Amino acid sequence: MNDHDAHEETEPPDTESSGDAPDQSGEAAESPDPMAQLTAERDRLKDQLLRTAADYDNFRKRTKRELEDARRRGQEETIREILPVLDNLERALDAAAHAPDVGAVAEGVRMVLKGFEDVAQRLGLRRLEAIGNPFDPNEHDAIQQQETEEHPPGTVVAEVVPGYRLGERLLRPALVVVARPPAKD
Repeated sequence: MNDHDAHEETEPPDTESSGDAPDQSGEAAESPDPMAQLTAERDRLKDQLLRTAADYDNFRKRTKRELEDARRRGQEETIREILPVLDNLERALDAAAHAPDVGAVAEGVRMVLKGFEDVAQRLGLRRLEAIGNPFDPNEHDAIQQQETEEHPPGTVVAEVVPGYRLGERLLRPALVVVARPPAKD
């Protein structure tokens, strides 16, 4: 070995490859520009927000469509239940045109009404009992008062239009006449 070869072996290794000394390009790779980081984070959050908004809009549209479909199916089921009643009413009307006995027509109409009441009961429709009960503003609309000594004041004495509930929900209040004490002369 000559002196030149020995000198090359004793030289320290290249500092650029060892990583001991800081390098300008190495520092830039380890700590990126804060503005670039903020911009990237903003873009990521914006993209996430837009995706969430689109997901919510799709969910809202799908829910609206499903509710409309459910409402339509409910209406169809109700109409299917009522169609036999309609058929029977048409038959009763045809029979009334040719029937010599009014009593037979009235009995046929009673049967149709009974059929309708059965359908209504299956659907959860319930007629409110008003006559003889105390006036209840949650179930009754008073359209008139009647002076009477036969009934206590505030009692429903007549029903002009019946009220109905569907399940626990009031569909229509009963229009009623309410008792009041006679005026003193």
